[in-house]
Amino acid sequence: MRLGVSGAVVDGAWCPGDVEVDGDRVAAVGLPPARGGTFAVPGLVDLLCHGYAGIDLASATVEEIGTWRAALARDGTTAACPSLLTDDPDRTAAALARLDAARARPARGAHLLGAHLEGPFLAPARLGTHPPEHRRDPDPALLARLLGVGRVDLVTLAPELPGADELVDLLRDRGVAAAAGHSDADAPAAHAAVDRGVRAVTHLHNAMSGLDHRAPGLAAVALTRPEVVVTIIGDGHHVAPEMLRLAAAAAAGRWALVTDATAATGMPDGPFRLAGVPVTLADGVVRNAAGGLAGAAAPLVRGVATAVAAGIATLDAIAAVTTVPARLLGRRDVGRLTVGGPADLVLLDEDLAVTRVLVGGREVDRGTTTE
Repeated sequence: MRLGVSGAVVDGAWCPGDVEVDGDRVAAVGLPPARGGTFAVPGLVDLLCHGYAGIDLASATVEEIGTWRAALARDGTTAACPSLLTDDPDRTAAALARLDAARARPARGAHLLGAHLEGPFLAPARLGTHPPEHRRDPDPALLARLLGVGRVDLVTLAPELPGADELVDLLRDRGVAAAAGHSDADAPAAHAAVDRGVRAVTHLHNAMSGLDHRAPGLAAVALTRPEVVVTIIGDGHHVAPEMLRLAAAAAAGRWALVTDATAATGMPDGPFRLAGVPVTLADGVVRNAAGGLAGAAAPLVRGVATAVAAGIATLDAIAAVTTVPARLLGRRDVGRLTVGGPADLVLLDEDLAVTRVLVGGREVDRGTTTE
């Protein structure tokens, strides 16, 4: 099957010409191109997604998780880490078990990667919308329990908390990526965390110590340490265009766009829940009862357009939603378009809008999308 595109992003580089798919694999690239501006990119990979299309993953049933996967795929996200906000440990464990049950079922939607535990080992002063009653100081036994319940690929924690080093060691030993976030770390603590094995920061500039020129914090360290993948919310509300450009320049080749999406994504304005916390969507922005930002409501592909509008090169913005997040997780089976690789593909038009999606070479029904 020929896709009818004028070009494709192949192994991170622009390749003129059409793409051919055979079954669930990419068979050829660089074929005589079709006319028009449509081009192919790897399926998008989201490292931080709490919900979508009315579904909150903290309480979602196995069937609803399947619906969530289908909704993501319609908008071009073909692999995602289902993300769980700080919550009662028993509820988090139950959610992880449901995610594992859903992962065992066949689904015609986004690939269900391991969960992203965003908490509960977070700094009290940087909680944002995370419920303070469920925040915990570092507890290796609790972390080990959660890791034993269901598959986890990524954990966000505040590395400056006493005992956090043990958590980073545990995650490294289990092959789980450790990210620093919701953190008040000063520069020495942040550097020590990277030295210990932290390899990412969660939503740069939001809920973390920053860029003060005499007292730099986690954000500054993340932008200057080449080992660190810098994730950033590209919905146009969480981070100004100048800060997107700064991240792209300072962390070239190692910054990733994430959605921090909630159940409000793709839904009309109104009230929603984020792991039991009441939030409200109005004019594209999700806020908690205090008026603070509480997750987001934009699909991942919108982050690409937001980054390009901010002056970032299109290839760099596409890498930020494909190869970079896949590399953080140590995955070579997602986020890549290469001959012989999986046919998880997204077709974009000249405005960077999704026109067609394939997962495993099969067409995704895009009857209802958020864009």
